[in-house]
Amino acid sequence: MIFHLKNVLDQTGIATILDTLNDAPWSAGRESAGRQAYAVKNNEQLPHDSQAMIAIRKQVLAGLDVHPQFFSATLPRRVFPPRVNRYSGETNSFGAHVDNAIRFAPDTGLRVRTDISCTLFLAPPESYDGGELIICEGQFERHVKLAAGDAIIYPGTSVHRVAPVTRGQRLACFFWIESMVREDDRRQLLFELDQTIMSLRDTNGEDSHAVSLTGTYHNLLRMWSNT
Repeated sequence: MIFHLKNVLDQTGIATILDTLNDAPWSAGRESAGRQAYAVKNNEQLPHDSQAMIAIRKQVLAGLDVHPQFFSATLPRRVFPPRVNRYSGETNSFGAHVDNAIRFAPDTGLRVRTDISCTLFLAPPESYDGGELIICEGQFERHVKLAAGDAIIYPGTSVHRVAPVTRGQRLACFFWIESMVREDDRRQLLFELDQTIMSLRDTNGEDSHAVSLTGTYHNLLRMWSNT
């Protein structure tokens, strides 16, 4: 499932992050790349243990915790600590690759199976040219360039790339989610069912149909989840 999460961060939060990034240290993005990605990764990242990264990570996770659709769409079991990258100048692209199946969090040793990839856009789209996240869907490609504060989630199994940035700088936060429900098609079914239940409640209140569908939802989640 590919899904657009709107307003993970509000404009005040984005302004705070951009201000934090003004004096932040940057290092070569290849330092955290796997063997396949190393050859095509040409960007910069904040060191995971820098003060700027720690502050931004805390802010992003807080935004996800209160987002009305993040839990429903991902059913998170573990979230890899978010990182921030920058595309600009000579370090301006990331070629086609698939994310590593398992990510190891520095310092903590946390192992996260990358069921879901997420990119949270931090720079206003009008401030840079290029930089689209391009996700392959079979024979088709989806080009994604969102408003600052919005995020895109997509299967970790997807081949994807970042188009070259030809003006300005693309700033984004990226991370992975290990879901309680491993299979993407089952997660999508549960998400659609959950959204339908919420719509029914908004229209009719907690009537018998909503109660019945809620029971079905939780029984499916109980059947499919790995906690």
